[in-house]
Amino acid sequence: MIYCVKMDRREEIIKILREADTPMTASSLAAHFDVTRQVIVGDVSILRAAGHEIIATSRGYMLGSEDFGDAAGKFRFVGMVACCHTSQQMIDELYTIVDNGATVIDVTIEHAIYGELSGKLDLSSRYDVDQFIQKVKEEKNSTPISTLTGGIHLHRIGCRDKATFERISKALDEQGILIK
Repeated sequence: MIYCVKMDRREEIIKILREADTPMTASSLAAHFDVTRQVIVGDVSILRAAGHEIIATSRGYMLGSEDFGDAAGKFRFVGMVACCHTSQQMIDELYTIVDNGATVIDVTIEHAIYGELSGKLDLSSRYDVDQFIQKVKEEKNSTPISTLTGGIHLHRIGCRDKATFERISKALDEQGILIK
């Protein structure tokens, strides 16, 4: 399927993302349209500039709202934890959160030069965590943003209730990961 008109391809990208149950990688979209991955990245940039809210997660692109979670009705409670850990402890941290029935919505750091930097994660299961960890290991020129701050970072966690969030916070504290 060849798309000669860029506008048609961009409209189709929005349609695909709207109908997708999971995030779509730039590579899978590129294969669908028979273009390069870089063409899709450019299309997504133009779509964002046009006002479409396209979120880049560790697993691909998805449509979303700025208030990812509450506004979408996905979580009854969203809390934030401050953490610090080594790269070896990252999987324990993420498993602790998802094993307690929550979603790691994003990660944020406070950078000395750029200010607040965030990345969408949307990790809800061990499978999601394993896929994220695999990607971290495979990407040669990339590292988790928490490495820029010596491991210090924040996570927004979407939960079914406050008790779940408190249980997660306690478990992270017991592991020596939580910053109080």
